[in-house]
Amino acid sequence: MASNTLKQDTNMASDTSDLVIEKQVCFSLYSAANAIIRAYRPMLNALDLTYPQYLVMIVLWSHDGINVKSLGTKLHLDSGTLTPLLKRLENKQLLVRRRGLEDERVREIFLTAQGAQLKSLAEAVPNEMLCKSKLPIEELLSLKESCDKMCDNLQE
Repeated sequence: MASNTLKQDTNMASDTSDLVIEKQVCFSLYSAANAIIRAYRPMLNALDLTYPQYLVMIVLWSHDGINVKSLGTKLHLDSGTLTPLLKRLENKQLLVRRRGLEDERVREIFLTAQGAQLKSLAEAVPNEMLCKSKLPIEELLSLKESCDKMCDNLQE
């Protein structure tokens, strides 16, 4: 069996092709990612954030003053995707972008007071998602570890 597929139930046992949607790990991950983003939407709407904006803010809440390149590395986003996100967050007055003091070519990102205050409202989001998932924390941590490993392996 190909490494990117799984045999899941007896209904597929007679199907010898790996090219069926039920066998695709990528489809399960894609579907789960879409479901997760949909589940986040009501909570993030209350914060006036999109899911990608929320991810940027999570990084900034723990790494205020990070440069754009490092932020992109942490979020696996290129500058072409990240720049419009940062502009929208800057327009919402949640962050400011400044030239680096040591190297003017480097852009550094800092939270505004409003951006820092938003963290207290966002603190409830992870626990709400944990409750929505209806999975034990150990299972979620194992899933995260597996996804991280897969991501690392595919980036080699």
